[in-house]
Amino acid sequence: MNLFRLLQARASAGKPIRVALIGAGKFGSMFLAQVPHTPGLEVPIIVDIDRDRAREACRTVGWDAERIAATVFTDDGARAIAGDAMDVVVEATGNPAVGIAHARAAIAAGKHIVMVNVEADVLAGPLLADEARKAGVVYSLAYGDQPALTAEMVDWARATGFHVVAAGKGTKYLPAYHDVTPDGVWQHYGLTAGEAQSAGMNPQMFNSFLDGTKSAIEMAAIANACGLDVPAEGLAFPPCGVDDLPHVMRPRSRGGVLERSGVVEVVSSLERDGRPVFRDLRWGVYVVLEAPSDYAADCFRQYGLKTDGSGSFAAMYKPYHLIGLELNISVLSAALRGEPTGQPYGFRGDVAAVAKRNLRAGEMLDGEGGYTVWGKLIPAAASLRAGALPIGLAHRLKLKHDVAHGTLVRWSDVEFDPGNETVKARKAMEGAFAPQH
Repeated sequence: MNLFRLLQARASAGKPIRVALIGAGKFGSMFLAQVPHTPGLEVPIIVDIDRDRAREACRTVGWDAERIAATVFTDDGARAIAGDAMDVVVEATGNPAVGIAHARAAIAAGKHIVMVNVEADVLAGPLLADEARKAGVVYSLAYGDQPALTAEMVDWARATGFHVVAAGKGTKYLPAYHDVTPDGVWQHYGLTAGEAQSAGMNPQMFNSFLDGTKSAIEMAAIANACGLDVPAEGLAFPPCGVDDLPHVMRPRSRGGVLERSGVVEVVSSLERDGRPVFRDLRWGVYVVLEAPSDYAADCFRQYGLKTDGSGSFAAMYKPYHLIGLELNISVLSAALRGEPTGQPYGFRGDVAAVAKRNLRAGEMLDGEGGYTVWGKLIPAAASLRAGALPIGLAHRLKLKHDVAHGTLVRWSDVEFDPGNETVKARKAMEGAFAPQH
């Protein structure tokens, strides 16, 4: 609870925290919007493949002409990372291969790295975090995004002596969404294709939120950061409002829907027939905890917590997340405290590519949110046993074999270059962090 005071001290000393932002999309723009209102924090360099778009993003979020003129805009990530004056690198591109390369460059340059790019984190994060720890710098999940917010709640629960039963987030989900392609995505958001295009919305990116891929990626990041388990059959997306979290999100042996205690799961804001869930958690995060004693359970009741019928299970939740508007917490925590706002310590969850339709040999996979595959959360051990192709690598790879609708795409099904740096990083992560059971 002292980040602001620590930042004030840096500002008073004339030593502002300097950040290199890589990727000026929506998340990056939301972060930039807060910079003029945070004395002691500066972003002197912004990296984007479209420098004019990055400048326009700064104008859109309220930067004045003087601040924009004093900022370097470049498409050269290596240049930004190598700058001696930088304290923190924020990687917000969303491209797994690019994110891994930037993270490793930042670590090699002795810079803290805040990984907005959760796609890269799920593909090779345990390895990157380990490399950062050995180099004496911070590798951190991005506060404001749901994985870091959930990890914070899990840490709070454990540090206060509670057992974590389940943790995760809410989203809009129906089983049919897994097969949605970019051509059909906008009807589910209540938009026409023209309206979405005029707003600059990317159909493949928004489809990754709808088809379950982004939920799988985020839950894998939470599992890997918090040491939680992954459901054996993947995410179930049970419909559940905030008042019912303690009742629904408890083990089956206790009357809930979970296969066991200590897992990640996503709750749906829609009933299976499409009706809205009462008091849904579509934009928020939660943790369900179990009282360690009858006395603690009595305190739940005395202080008004919603519990299950036994009184032993209760939930804490945050109804909203503010994405890039909250990213300062990660930046300041890394630079001022040397602490991450969540980072992977093991390889417990993986996100495998699953065919959206019958795929034929010779077809090219088009990755997260596309026309060919969606990402399914599965235990890391099961992924390795099956030889499953990670969703983060299921892009621009040609199929060697037919893959039936709804089945895993495997490494053996695609043509890939074993010398590719991203593939090598992934294989190194698997070798170093493969589950031992």
